[in-house]
Amino acid sequence: MRPLICSAVICLAALVPAHAQDVADPKLVGDLMAFHGSRAIVSVMTTHCYETTGLDSAYRQANDNWYLRNVGFLELADRVAERLGGGTPEEVEAAETYGGTQIMGAYNQADDKDSFCRALLEQVNSGALDIDQSLPGPLKQAQEIVAH
Repeated sequence: MRPLICSAVICLAALVPAHAQDVADPKLVGDLMAFHGSRAIVSVMTTHCYETTGLDSAYRQANDNWYLRNVGFLELADRVAERLGGGTPEEVEAAETYGGTQIMGAYNQADDKDSFCRALLEQVNSGALDIDQSLPGPLKQAQEIVAH
């Protein structure tokens, strides 16, 4: 399952703003929008797995913990994307929609849905899906931009 989730996160990084000609660094803005796609992946799947596993509260707790570990990265992405002329609500929504669609597609293709959910829970809890782990390059670029 890890390759499916990782490929969804990597594909999110390829999102380019619709108004790329107006953005100082369209690739970086697209990469930063992938942070929101990562959020959607975790949120969508933990909610879906929570509902399909008989309301196992471990999924809600994992989602909440992921958010607490990553909220600063999401806010950083928004600040830097705005500074670069991007990060519009439409771009955030597109990244979230893409992330949610990709992870639900992976789930729907999984032969064993319970195993998929358990593997997701393990990845979320281990931090493997945290932004600093899944998108370290764009995170470093954003940190460097705000440091100057």
